[in-house]
Amino acid sequence: MKEQNTAKGVLLVAIGASSFGMLASFVKLAYKGGYTTAEVTLSQVLLGLLCVTLINTLRKKPADEAKASSKDIRQLILAGTSMGFTSVLYYMAVSYINASIAVVLLMQSVWIGIVLDSIATKTFPNKLKIVSVILILSGTVLATNILASEIQLDIRGVIFGFMAACSFATTLFASGRIANHLAAPKRSIFMLCGAATIVCIFVFVTQIGPNNSEIMMNFYTSFSDNTTGIRDFDWSIFYGWGLVLALFGTVLPPIFLNMGFPLTGVGLGSIISSLELPASVTVAFFVLGEKVILIQWTGILMILGAIVLMNSNLLFKKKSTEVIE
Repeated sequence: MKEQNTAKGVLLVAIGASSFGMLASFVKLAYKGGYTTAEVTLSQVLLGLLCVTLINTLRKKPADEAKASSKDIRQLILAGTSMGFTSVLYYMAVSYINASIAVVLLMQSVWIGIVLDSIATKTFPNKLKIVSVILILSGTVLATNILASEIQLDIRGVIFGFMAACSFATTLFASGRIANHLAAPKRSIFMLCGAATIVCIFVFVTQIGPNNSEIMMNFYTSFSDNTTGIRDFDWSIFYGWGLVLALFGTVLPPIFLNMGFPLTGVGLGSIISSLELPASVTVAFFVLGEKVILIQWTGILMILGAIVLMNSNLLFKKKSTEVIE
C-alpha cells in the first residue's frame, strides 16, 4: 500500500511541477499575441484567486479544521507578496530572454533557499549542500551557454531572472513556515491576495499610471518590456491566455504539489518537483522552437543532479524508515 501511495505521490508532484514548467512558453505565446507583462500577470493572479476561492468554498471541510487568526492572515498576505514579485519579475525576464534560459535562472532559488535557511537557523551549510551549490552554479553556466562567444543574453533579462529566483526562494521559505496548521486552499487564498496586491500596483505603474504621470511614463519606458507601447489595458486577456496561465501557474501546481508531497516526503518530492526544469526547456524547444544545444542539456542535468544530491539524505532516510517498519 505504501508503494502505491508513493507512486501516486510521484505522479501528482510530477504533474504539478511540469504544469508550472510549461508556464514560460505560454507567457511567450501571450507576448506574441500582443499582450503586455501587466496584462499577463494580472489575468493570471486574479483568475487564479477566483478559482482557488471557488475550490475552497466548494470543498468539504472537516469539523475540526483550524480557523485562520488575524495574525495568520497578515503573515500569509505578506508572504504572498513575494509570489506577486516572482510572477512580475519572471515574466519580465521572459520578455527579454528565452524561456529555457529564464527557467534555469529561476532554479537558482534552490541554492538561494539554502542561504536563507542558513541565515535563519544560524548554521553553516554542510559539505553536501556546498557541493550541490557548486554543481548548480556550474550547471547554470553551461545551461545558459554564457561562455559561448556568439551568445547574446540581454542583461535586463538576466537581472530580472535572478531577482525572480530570490523572490521565489523567499516564497518557498515562507510557505514552509507560516500558518502550516491551516488547510492548503485556505492558505493559498490569503497568499494570492498578497500576490494580487503587488501585481495591481505593477499594472498601475506600468500601464495605467503612465497615461497620467510623466514620472510613471519614464519608469515604464526604462523598466517595462514595452513591447506594444503605452496603451489601454486589453481585457481580452482574461478570456484568452489568462485562463491558461491561471490554470498552469496558479491552480494546478499548488493543488497537485500539496496532494503529492505528503505521499512522497520532502526528499523524494523535491527531486520530482525539479522536473519543472526539463519540462520547461522541452516545451520551449517544441512549441517555441528555441534552440537547446548539448552543452545546455549537460548543464540542466548537472542542476538536476545537484538537487538529487542535496536531498539524498532525506531520501535515504525515508527509505530506511520504510524498511524498518
